[in-house]
Amino acid sequence: MDRIQLMKRDQPIASPYMQFDRTQWGALRNAVPMTLSEEDLTKLKGINEDLSLDEVAQIYLPLSRLLNFYINSNLRRQAVLEQFLGRDAQRIPYVIGIAGSVAVGKSTTARVLQALLSRWPEHRRVELITTDGFLYPNKMLNERNLMKKKGFPQSYDMRRLVQFVSEIKSGAERVTAPVYSHLIYDIIPNHSKLIEKPDILILEGLNVLQSGMDYPHDPHHVFVSDFVDFSIYVDAPENLLQSWYTSRFLKFRQGAFSNPNSYFHNYAKLPEDEAIGIATQLWKEINGMNLQQNILPTRERASLIMTKSANHEVENVRLRK
Repeated sequence: MDRIQLMKRDQPIASPYMQFDRTQWGALRNAVPMTLSEEDLTKLKGINEDLSLDEVAQIYLPLSRLLNFYINSNLRRQAVLEQFLGRDAQRIPYVIGIAGSVAVGKSTTARVLQALLSRWPEHRRVELITTDGFLYPNKMLNERNLMKKKGFPQSYDMRRLVQFVSEIKSGAERVTAPVYSHLIYDIIPNHSKLIEKPDILILEGLNVLQSGMDYPHDPHHVFVSDFVDFSIYVDAPENLLQSWYTSRFLKFRQGAFSNPNSYFHNYAKLPEDEAIGIATQLWKEINGMNLQQNILPTRERASLIMTKSANHEVENVRLRK
């Protein structure tokens, strides 16, 4: 009996995911037409990413096809519920969450999916919101000594973020979200984005997959992840993430940081070796720590995990069974 128990303990735990390499996943495109051009990609990709039409064809078109199946299935389920209740169908937005580390390319993934999903024959209305807008303003973060924890769970107004997603899923006609500026590194005062009954809402941010265990001191029991219909975790080895972060930092130093209104304007004047040193320090003390403590532990909660290699190319995809 003891030997049987020992053998069971030694057996590998079965994965809840199906795994596909790049070629296997790309074959699932199943002739879905390309609806983006090179000019479109130039507008969609991030400052530090090489995004090719081949990457869209191999990775994002199969993903958009899968999501279209899920969305159609969700609409049928809604129709069944409305038929059971004996009332007119109410359009409830389908929420897609995109999580992952700083510098992994979440924003590009979100923008590409928004473009592809809006160009399906159904012509669905797709809105994109980042959770950055729900960070506390810098004034409040300074008062709470949290500026060096910006992006950590405690730096977000979770009550407001959950309320926003809850209103979206309730079918509210008009919902507003605060807007964050990476130039001033803060919430834009008296500025908001209006969302009016989209068919699909893409919610992108570090904290999309976090749940109650990530907020042990929060008395509430409802979290953003409770409202997400399909979740994507964009993954990459940490050494690549740090390299991408440093490279992006240097490009911002030459571009956005040179703007006198930039929060990081002083960094634009630094020699390159000092700028690299600061980027390395910021990674180790803030972004890398946040990744290990709060972001990476949420990866296995995702419906789909896409893992990147060098040049931001996705090398494999894991899809929850």
